[in-house]
Amino acid sequence: MIDSHCHLADEQFAADLDAVIARARSAGLERAMVILEGGNAKEAEQAARVQTLWPEVRVAVGVHPHIAHQFAGRVPDTVAVVRQQLTTTPQARAVGEIGLDYHYDFSPRDVQRAVFHAQVRLAREQKLPIVVHTREADLDTLAILKAAGEGEVRGVLHCFTGTQALADAALDAGFYISFAGIITFPRAGALREVAQRVPRDRILAETDSPFLAPVPRRGTRNEPAWVAHVVEALAVLQGVAPSVMAERTAANFHALFGP
Repeated sequence: MIDSHCHLADEQFAADLDAVIARARSAGLERAMVILEGGNAKEAEQAARVQTLWPEVRVAVGVHPHIAHQFAGRVPDTVAVVRQQLTTTPQARAVGEIGLDYHYDFSPRDVQRAVFHAQVRLAREQKLPIVVHTREADLDTLAILKAAGEGEVRGVLHCFTGTQALADAALDAGFYISFAGIITFPRAGALREVAQRVPRDRILAETDSPFLAPVPRRGTRNEPAWVAHVVEALAVLQGVAPSVMAERTAANFHALFGP
């Protein structure tokens, strides 16, 4: 079993990182994908601790749309920062998380688009998959993936909460779809319908921890061990045993991100 997206380098895990990792491994996780903010020295330091405690973890590095404003007027610096960190991080397997967020708009939309476009082009240059964050920005996200990726960049739409139309477009472009604990929420019926239709060989499971703890852990800090609840929910929706879904999502992770 694999948690395909978590933030173990977040300061919320600093005090008990060893215990969190121990619980993940005891729950049967072989590894997790740890998301790092490009250029964030504190996260990079904690990621080194994670690597010592759990050598099997893998890493993605990128500039999130929420902080894209930090690169306003100097978009090339985004590429330089992410490229340098990818080069010095042997466990790096992807560029991410990157994308667009028109719900919070913490960064101007034109800056978000420029920073996203630049990082997709970097992923194409480096022949790496991407981890995409998209919220209320479906058309612009798809347009940038097509223009900057030129049909050569693969990746995953992480923590998917979009429509069937967005899922279909992403699948047609060769992307994977990753679901988090939201699919266990009582009001997520429409999302569960999408999850039922995603081909089994293109589906991933994640926690996005420390956020979005699944039922029955709602209201607490999320952690990688609890990806088991997401896997169980996906298994029900797809009509297979949880063990089958665990093996399938792990195989999909390896197919996308490599060893």
